Amino acid sequence: MVLLRTTAGDIDIELWSKEAPKACRNFIQLCMEEYYNNTIFHRVVPGFIVQGGDPTGTGSGGESIYGAPFKDEFHSRLRFNRRGLVAMANAGPHDNGSQFFFTLGRADELNNKHTIFGKVCYMDKNPSLTEAAMLPINNLTYFLVYALKNTHLANCVLSTLLLI
Repeated sequence: MVLLRTTAGDIDIELWSKEAPKACRNFIQLCMEEYYNNTIFHRVVPGFIVQGGDPTGTGSGGESIYGAPFKDEFHSRLRFNRRGLVAMANAGPHDNGSQFFFTLGRADELNNKHTIFGKVCYMDKNPSLTEAAMLPINNLTYFLVYALKNTHLANCVLSTLLLI
């Protein structure tokens, strides 16, 4: 488990190291190096994804721990079939760096394009991002969207570390 402490509340993430060992190792190491501290969720698409992990905050930055982008890790049982899945963001095949996202709904178009490496187990504060994803778009308030766009990752806390 990894705990992301954000200005909008805590997010607990369960990692799936058997299915995506490189992505999990990369994410954990970047957390341990405090790489994500004080970064923002730079991309918020209501009902689709919330994306972060870019130290520049622009969506075009970030590096993996491996010194170069690493290959995708697709698993036959892991599909973008629900909200709360955590995956690597990329600009194309085998282009994984530091950016990640979590889904706010079903996203079949992302299957076999992005490595799924975990799921959100718990989100703090009100309304949680997953609850917001269930609201019709016209019921989302400016405050909610503004708060999400300006949410900072304060730090990552590793509550359990088990690498295979």
